[in-house]
Amino acid sequence: NHGCFTIKDAATGKLSVGKAGREEREGLCSSVTHYGSTDSSGEYDHQSNSHGNNHNNHRFPTATAGHWVGADQEEEAIRRKLKYYFMSPCDKYHAKGRKPYKLILQLLKIIIVTAQLVLFGLSNQVVVTFKEENTMTFKHLFLKDYDESSDGSFAVYTQNDVYDHIFYAVDQYLALPETTVGRYAYVYDVGVNGSALSLCQQYYKKGRIDPANDTFSIDPHIITDCIGVNPLSVPPAPLTSSYKNFTLKFHKLINVTIQFQLKAINIQTIINNEIPDCYTFSITIVLDNKAHSGMVKIRLENQASIKECKDPSVSGHAENYTRLAFDVAVALVCMLSLLLCGRSILRGIILQQEFVQFFRETLDRKVCWADRLELINGWFILLIISDILTITGSVIKIGIESKNMSSYDLCGILLGTSTLLVWVGVIRYLTFFQKYNILIVTLQAAFPNVIRFCCCVAVIYLGYCFCGWIVLGPYHVKFRSLSMVSECLFSLINGDDMFVTFSEMQESSTLVWLFSQVYLYTFISLFIYMVLSLFIALITGAYETIKHQTQEPIHITDLHAFIAECTDTPNSGKFRGLETSPCSFFCCCDR
Repeated sequence: NHGCFTIKDAATGKLSVGKAGREEREGLCSSVTHYGSTDSSGEYDHQSNSHGNNHNNHRFPTATAGHWVGADQEEEAIRRKLKYYFMSPCDKYHAKGRKPYKLILQLLKIIIVTAQLVLFGLSNQVVVTFKEENTMTFKHLFLKDYDESSDGSFAVYTQNDVYDHIFYAVDQYLALPETTVGRYAYVYDVGVNGSALSLCQQYYKKGRIDPANDTFSIDPHIITDCIGVNPLSVPPAPLTSSYKNFTLKFHKLINVTIQFQLKAINIQTIINNEIPDCYTFSITIVLDNKAHSGMVKIRLENQASIKECKDPSVSGHAENYTRLAFDVAVALVCMLSLLLCGRSILRGIILQQEFVQFFRETLDRKVCWADRLELINGWFILLIISDILTITGSVIKIGIESKNMSSYDLCGILLGTSTLLVWVGVIRYLTFFQKYNILIVTLQAAFPNVIRFCCCVAVIYLGYCFCGWIVLGPYHVKFRSLSMVSECLFSLINGDDMFVTFSEMQESSTLVWLFSQVYLYTFISLFIYMVLSLFIALITGAYETIKHQTQEPIHITDLHAFIAECTDTPNSGKFRGLETSPCSFFCCCDR
């Protein structure tokens, strides 16, 4: 049999693993099998010796004989390399006397990466708050009779109201220096014909609608008419009123837009010992009539760009490069971690090739993929991804602080994800302690069944999403788009907003209302009472299996059975003669 197998007694054919088998069973409570002492008392060393004695009669067969044979020096050397590879940092210290530099580096990285994220979060919060507060200010300044409670449904219904809102917005813009409590400045030469404000209407090239005769004639080509408005440099002078001659073609009107830019300075960053940022707000007021339903929806959109202010001057404030130095230090530490983790993965691949070659040439056997992948540590891949994200995020953060970039959202995503992965990576070191490893082992045991189960459930879930979007979308606000449908159904699975979802269903169509009741009741019953129960049962079943696994026969893979033949303890001194890769400056920092 080529691949993973179970060790059986040569005489009886029954499972015979002795204390070694018990050790392997206990090892299943951790993500990797540990070989060597787990504490300073030497308890595990004693078990390892007994473990070895019980395995003296269980050797690997050669290609031509069915009996067990001893191992030569090459075989023992490979066993020691494999055993050393799976040791914990403490065991490796006892085995070779090399200090756990990588563990110390990861703990340091957790501290500095988290501190970097907190500092960036405080700065980002100030930026987002300043933008949101200015957006709300612009809505109250430029939208006539604006009410925050009707933000999503702010609209007008008569032609006079449309003109009033357009002229009100332009008048407020022209009188901005005398009305606002904030400090804003106009931006010139950004509109049509070099103006500061652009007032435009879009309409169909040809549009004739006659509901009385049920006829219409539409040319879908869109025409855009614009006029420019400039604020006068001297406020007491009479303001221009040419924009009030702007005539709208309501019978074929699509929308009206008012576009302009304003400048502002966010001085509250001084609180965080930062130089204030200069903002340019690109404001667009849209009066939307594309539905031609008699309701013209009004909304204000605001986009902010950030740049370095010219000749900043803050009394008593000198140039401070502390944050820049800290970001550079974080990037250098992550670069070192990236090199060490990459080196460890490379060593694992080399060791994997040696192990496969030994099995093929000496024992004439193939190594199963499960054993091969076990020699490629997934935790290191996780840390490498985290390091790459942190380095990239640190570079962007340096660009933001030097006012050369304004990608706050991208930087936040990179640093936030990297910090999450760094903290998750700490679990690797907890896996060396069996009592703290139950979560990882349970997830590993349940993962295959959970993935298969989720694939089946996803088909039903997507079916409900599409059905709800098509049928209930026109009648229920929570089903207007596929993303909203998915959010609503996921909330229902977790028991949120059940009554609201039922009560907000419009009863304008009796047939659709009856369908909605059947739809919601069947979805809730199916997913809460059956799907969730089965999902929990899968996790519980995996936990119970791990909890009672010592009472059942255990399958030992070729890899761990091969390693179990090695009876050398970490304190034996035999691991100090192992060859290390002639690599580099980092040879002192073992796995």
